[in-house]
Amino acid sequence: MGDARPVGLFDSGVGGLTVLQEILRQLPKESTIYFGDNAHVPYGSRTTEELIGLAYNIISFLVAQKVKYIIFACNTNSSISLPVLKKYFPVQMVGLIKSGAQEAVKATKNHRIGVIATAATIKNGAYAREIKAASPRAAVFSQAAPKLVPIVENGKIKTAEAFQATREYVKPLKEAGIDTLIFGCSHYPFLSHEFTAALGPDIKLVDPATATVMKAREEMQKLNLLNNPIPQNSPTHRFYVSGNPHKFQELASCLWNHPMPEVEQVSLEK
Repeated sequence: MGDARPVGLFDSGVGGLTVLQEILRQLPKESTIYFGDNAHVPYGSRTTEELIGLAYNIISFLVAQKVKYIIFACNTNSSISLPVLKKYFPVQMVGLIKSGAQEAVKATKNHRIGVIATAATIKNGAYAREIKAASPRAAVFSQAAPKLVPIVENGKIKTAEAFQATREYVKPLKEAGIDTLIFGCSHYPFLSHEFTAALGPDIKLVDPATATVMKAREEMQKLNLLNNPIPQNSPTHRFYVSGNPHKFQELASCLWNHPMPEVEQVSLEK
């Protein structure tokens, strides 16, 4: 039978759906609970104390829902909150940073790696540290991109505004001669068309979600947490948000290639 409890994941908004997409691909038998903290998006301009407090409340909610494993589907909280909070909860957790950094080190040929992320993630420096730990010879070029999360959250992908902002942010990275770019925010894969147009076909784009879910699958297997449902019990996928559920559902339906169930609003304020 396996362990039928759900996998929990969370993000500031719809960005974590790019991670959920990987869970559905790599772990199709698993049920999930997704929390989008859209009342507090974007995370990139928030203080360390705010981010840890928000993450603590969300993880407490997910643990109360009896999740068996938690994926931080948000780079900002992966870099800032995960190292602090993982010791406070009786559930295994994984973030995006380490797997993303290691994947970029594998991909690069010239050892010049770009990281594009929120201001908070860039300021924290977690990607640069993990890249250097995996490859001391790597040169890391970091770029904060504060306009991009609001563009995605407002449904403005493939607009002139999206193309212009993406070109603006990747210009110094191209000039630095990178051959690999890490999407250091889970919202950014929704802008992959814009990034490819701005960078050209020769620069490798790394989405940390792929390697992170692979790592989660390996850990869950070791801990005997994988589900093995009987055929008539298909997995379920539940969605919760802290803000407007209708806006989240409408936006997610536009961005995501899966039917969206009802989204429930939950207040986590304490």
